[in-house]
Amino acid sequence: MNLVTIEDIRAAADRIAGTAVRTPLVPAPWADRPLWIKPENLQPVGSFKIRGAFNAVGRIDPERRARGVVAYSSGNHAQAVAYAAKVFGVPAWIVVPEDTPRVKVEATRAHGAEVVLSPIGQREVLANEIVEREDATLVPPFDDPGVIAGQGTIGLEIVTDLPDVDLVLAPVSGGGLISGIAAAVKALRPAAQVWAVEPELAADTAASLAKGELVSWPVEDRNRTIADGLRSQPSELTFRHQRAHVDGIITVSEDEIRDAVAVLAHRAHLVAEPSGAVTVAGLLHHADQLPAGKTVAVLSGGNVDPSALADLLKV
Repeated sequence: MNLVTIEDIRAAADRIAGTAVRTPLVPAPWADRPLWIKPENLQPVGSFKIRGAFNAVGRIDPERRARGVVAYSSGNHAQAVAYAAKVFGVPAWIVVPEDTPRVKVEATRAHGAEVVLSPIGQREVLANEIVEREDATLVPPFDDPGVIAGQGTIGLEIVTDLPDVDLVLAPVSGGGLISGIAAAVKALRPAAQVWAVEPELAADTAASLAKGELVSWPVEDRNRTIADGLRSQPSELTFRHQRAHVDGIITVSEDEIRDAVAVLAHRAHLVAEPSGAVTVAGLLHHADQLPAGKTVAVLSGGNVDPSALADLLKV
């Protein structure tokens, strides 16, 4: 399992150009340090996932790709693969847990994909059954070099736009996002640090990095967090990237995540789903644990049910 390289990430940037938005760095003058937000909620599917999904689908041999693609996801990767399949004009089957927020399920269907609801913990099994039945290609949510390279284009853009960045914060779950970002940042700006941020209620990555090997948490435990997009566990591939490139990790509480969603809405005028707000939660509540300097916080997505957002914004 070779690590993704900066050459892989640059190739991904060329492949996704014109499809994924090159999101800006938004200054945050209300913060206690020089801070910029990388708003991936501005992507056409509302999250960073379009980068990795489109790159992975684009790398499939066209004849093979025509048979269709399959994905399993809690929601954002589902939308991204469905969107990519629509652009390439191929069928898509998307398996999502039955407790996936409705806004994500409806958005996935709107892109023309067939959505298959699965019992908790069974989405991978159902996805593999569809792959066999349809002779389609599986596009994993994070355990794939093409997906990691696509997510790494975020790091490429950060260093291009802020060459003297000191600290990059990214959410972590399955690990594709931070693996790609860290690979790019460390290749282009070795002096910068890359830190992961994770919910306390799904802190399997923090446990794994502390032990130096993968630590598994039961799905029932990980599903307690409001950050529904951060309930997966790292793979061997993404964990190798994290051990090689990630400098540290902090965890945030549910109340801290809620607070960050509200701050981003009221102070930055950005809609963030709980999973996307964890980096700002880390800065707001655990800045003393983080390195100083010019900081970029990746806001990974903004796909949140309106009713849930209304509850989060109540003062």
